[in-house]
Parts: sequence; structure tokens; C-alpha cells
Amino acid sequence: MAHSMGFITVLSLLAIVPLCLSGKTYGGGGYLYPQFYDHSCPKAQEIVKHFVAKAVAEDPRMAASLLRLHFHDCFVKGCDASVLLDSSGTIISEKRSNPNRDSARGFEVIDEIKAAIEKECPHTVSCADIMALAARDSTVLTGGPNWDVPLGRRDSRDASLSGSNNNIPAPNNTFQTILTKFKLQGLDIVDLVALSGSHTIGNARCTSFRQRLYNQAGNGKPDYTLDQSYAAHLRTHCPKSGGDQNLFFLDFVSPVKFDNSYFKNLLAYKGLLSSDEVLFTKNAESRELVKTYAYNQELFFQQFAKSMIKMGNISPLTGYKGEIRKYCRKVNAY
Repeated sequence: MAHSMGFITVLSLLAIVPLCLSGKTYGGGGYLYPQFYDHSCPKAQEIVKHFVAKAVAEDPRMAASLLRLHFHDCFVKGCDASVLLDSSGTIISEKRSNPNRDSARGFEVIDEIKAAIEKECPHTVSCADIMALAARDSTVLTGGPNWDVPLGRRDSRDASLSGSNNNIPAPNNTFQTILTKFKLQGLDIVDLVALSGSHTIGNARCTSFRQRLYNQAGNGKPDYTLDQSYAAHLRTHCPKSGGDQNLFFLDFVSPVKFDNSYFKNLLAYKGLLSSDEVLFTKNAESRELVKTYAYNQELFFQQFAKSMIKMGNISPLTGYKGEIRKYCRKVNAY
């Protein structure tokens, strides 16, 4: 009887494991799980949270920047902190890519977190895990959902400039191109719409959406799917030429609050980027998802958390693959 009870207990645990660990990852044959540092570095999550809160208090825009950094990392070779590497030796930094140049930020915050964690528990916590935790904490700090972050990623020893240029969706990509880029990472249309909801916070540069204001289809006319009074307002600070770096809120209604107003903006044809508005105008399935999240913030929050865990599971290095960098900007010297 004791033996059969033990067997039942094991079966019960096996049934629970995928929920706790968010499923098996595809890198290194290992699992990621939230308790990974509970014994080796129990204060790791507390340290990350402290420094993220400090950074966001000093600069509210930093929450979106840290969230974006994790996304731009995971879409290139998996979530391995390759985006943090500076150019050196044979490494050409992903910071030079079109999606990252002049816009990726938050590197100093990650440096600060890493230095504090190295002091607490040297050579234990990866830069990749710090980024995943910082993305979660940024979401929570701005009013968004919370989730347990699966941990145990290791850091890459190389970067991919071409991967960064080719894999990360661009603001002017077609809906189909964006969906294809998500599918290549093992993500689906539900993940695409939910994760796009991160544009409820943060900013975009004039150069990212200028074509919508003046010449969307190469015919010298503005994008007809952009509310024209909103377009007129945007033109006042985003001229035909110049002002490339001028910043605009991705969600003008509640720019520093993580909520579902981004989706409500799409319903009103007031999505800032073309890649935002196409979710509502170019595909029936994504259109219904936009409506669902616009009417039900709780559903959006639940799916966003699920999709962030799924994205964080893209091809992590685990076990003996990769390394634990001492400094996030450069590979260890051996």
C-alpha cells in the first residue's frame, strides 16, 4: 500500500511539474524552474527587484526598455544575453543592429544588478536570467501581471548581428512577416498579440512611424488606417525630414501604466506603429484577440504572463552549455 501511495505521489508530482516549470525547454536538455537559485543565491530575485525599482523611479521609461531588451535578446539565438555583449575580438555586437542602434537601452541597469549579485554570490547567476527577471519586475512595477520566472539559463559566448537584423520584427513589417518571425521562435498568433501589448508602456522614435504620416504605400499619402486627427497631432513633432529621434508614447492614453489601453487605441485606429495597427486591420484572428484584450484586461494579463514565460523559454543554454559571465558586456577570459 505504501509503495502504491508513493507511486501515486510521484504521478501527482509529474502532473504538476509542467505547470511549475512552465514546460521543458529546448536548450541543453535541462529544465528552467523558478526555484533555480533558491539555495545557491537566495537573494538574487530581491536584488534584481531593488535595482529595477530604483531605475524605474529615476526614469519611468526604463521599465519598457528592460522589457524590450529581454525580447530583443530572446529573438536572436534564444534567451542567452547575447544582446548585452560589446564588440570585441571576433564578436560583432548586436547593439549595432538596426533594431537596437540608438534605441536599445538599460545596459547600465543590468550592469548594476550584475555587480551587486556578483558581490552576493559570485559566478552563480547568469546575465540572461537577470534580464528575464528585470522584464518581469518592470511589468509588475508599472501595474502589469506577475508571474514566476523560470530560471537556469546560461550566457552565450557569442552574438549574432545578422540574427538581430533579420529576426526581430520591424515597425514597418507586414502582418504576415511579423507572424512568420514569431512562428520561427515557436510562438503563435496568440503570443504575438499578447506580447505586442507590452507597447502599453514605452516610446517610439519618429523614424519608426514617419512613413505612416506621409507616404505609407509609396504613393505620397498617409496610412488610411491611422486616425487622421491623431496623425495631424503626430506630424507637429514628426516632420517629413529631421526629428528622427523625437520620442512619442506608444500608448498616449496611459503611457507609463501597464494596462489594456493599447488595445483600445488599436480599436480607435490610434496605434502608433504600423506593426501595432496591423494586428487589428490585417488578420481576422488577431483582430478578435485585440477586441478580447481591449474588453477584458484580466484575460490580457493572464495571456501576457503565459506568453512571456513561453518567450523566455526560447532556446536557453542550460547545463554545461555557455557560461555564467562575470561582466555582462564581455565573455569570460579563460
